[in-house]
Amino acid sequence: MNRFTAPWVVACLVAGYACQAPPPDEAVEPEALSPMQARLAKYTTVRLTTDVASLSESERAMIPHLVRAAQAMEGAYWQQAYGDRDELMARLEDEDARRFAMINYGPWDRLANNEPFVPDAEPKPAGANFYPPDMPKEELDGVELESLYTMVRRDDDGKLTAIPYSVFFEEAYGEAAEALRAAAELSEDPGLKRYLELRADALLSDDYRASDMAWMDMKDNSLDIIIGPIENYEDQLFGFKAANESFVLVKDQEWSARLSRYAALLPELQKTIPVDDVYKQETPGLDSDLNAYDVVFYAGDANAGSKAIAVNLPNDEEVQLQKGTRRLQLKNAMRAKFDKILLPIVNVLIADEQRSLVNFDSFFSNVMFHEVAHGLGIKNTVNGRGRVRAALQERASALEEAKADVLGLFMIAELASQGELDDESLDDNYVTFLASIFRSVRFGAASAHGRANLMQLNFLEEKGAFSYDAAAQTYKVDLETMGEAVDELAGVILKFQGEGNYDGLGEFMATYQVVGDTLQQQLDRLSDERIPVDVVFEQGTDVLGL
Repeated sequence: MNRFTAPWVVACLVAGYACQAPPPDEAVEPEALSPMQARLAKYTTVRLTTDVASLSESERAMIPHLVRAAQAMEGAYWQQAYGDRDELMARLEDEDARRFAMINYGPWDRLANNEPFVPDAEPKPAGANFYPPDMPKEELDGVELESLYTMVRRDDDGKLTAIPYSVFFEEAYGEAAEALRAAAELSEDPGLKRYLELRADALLSDDYRASDMAWMDMKDNSLDIIIGPIENYEDQLFGFKAANESFVLVKDQEWSARLSRYAALLPELQKTIPVDDVYKQETPGLDSDLNAYDVVFYAGDANAGSKAIAVNLPNDEEVQLQKGTRRLQLKNAMRAKFDKILLPIVNVLIADEQRSLVNFDSFFSNVMFHEVAHGLGIKNTVNGRGRVRAALQERASALEEAKADVLGLFMIAELASQGELDDESLDDNYVTFLASIFRSVRFGAASAHGRANLMQLNFLEEKGAFSYDAAAQTYKVDLETMGEAVDELAGVILKFQGEGNYDGLGEFMATYQVVGDTLQQQLDRLSDERIPVDVVFEQGTDVLGL
């Protein structure tokens, strides 16, 4: 199989398009790659599998219904991210371009700052397709227009109007709700059954709080599905609109048991974060939990460009304050990125004497505590500017991701000092953290995670947390300085959030969200070494043998 093209057939087939691969034994040398093949080569293919034999017969029977519900999110997300998928695909004659469009949900390369890869494509609007393309930012005014769950369009008189998602995506949401209810009928777990039924209702009513509460109440379920309008990353104009996505999940019971004790430590950890008390006056919900899952299907926003390897939900601040959040570690996807992407980066960019400190357990811990750290800090500004997310608008997501990174590492250091982490070296976490920053920076400025890691990289380097050896072209962590620099950055971020300081944050981002010459040279080396940037999946019931 030609490793640069054939895997992308899967992305097309999910949406009903036939993408033809070249002859199976055709060899393609790097210099012979077409520009589109070079873009495709930034992804490596991963089969999403898990041990379904450990599930009950009814649970195995539920999975096709859950996958069908997830697939309904595909077309709905295309409408938000781009518009008419069928029209775009019909005018793309090049098979590689069709594959790449399916991976990116539009004609813009998400790993190259949304650079158009289709010749006649306009630059991607900051507001994607949530808003009219001719809408100036200052025209948006009104609770309904700013709602998480409305598409903004112009009426016959040219006035902005809000169309509820349940109306705009009536067909897709109806299909998903029907599939969720079919799965609920098969469920032997009362909590999961209730959640599926309430989530089906939510898709048809745009009221998600009851289903979010029910999702938080589930404790013993072996299967799970995250579905509906969830994250705000796609809306880079305001950060208001939630994008359609889905994850279908199978719980890893053994790993979940290992993680459960950390969630109980959240309230005490909130008291120790390195910032003035005024910025940590909220108390995290006590129902938070940590679990490990294998993903068996990604759809919509979850499947676009770079893929999540952990999830922290729900995003509803009221649910967070009452119930906390659930942190889902996506173990099979995480392992794939560690093996196929992170370790090759380590062998190029990390100093020889520190490479042995990078390991999967530390990578897992860093990602896990990143998700836990989303629950720390503050959700409401301290000076009357409302919710942090609303005050910081389109800048909120990247800052929140940076907060979670540094507070996660801070928490690991705190727990290590308390003897709560078994057989784990803080040095390993620090070096693995730096290596993973290089992995995530490659997602580009179109990604909140990419921007977050770029900010961290430049700030930590300025504070002496690591150094660059020009002769060896490698980076080395200063194991003594890293903790202090992380704490300082955490304090800066939490103050921006607590004060809702939109303008000050803009200046901070302008200073630290930059790619210097040295960094660009090293990122180019990773590309020259043919190290993939992210993954694309072979997934679904056929892969699982169902």
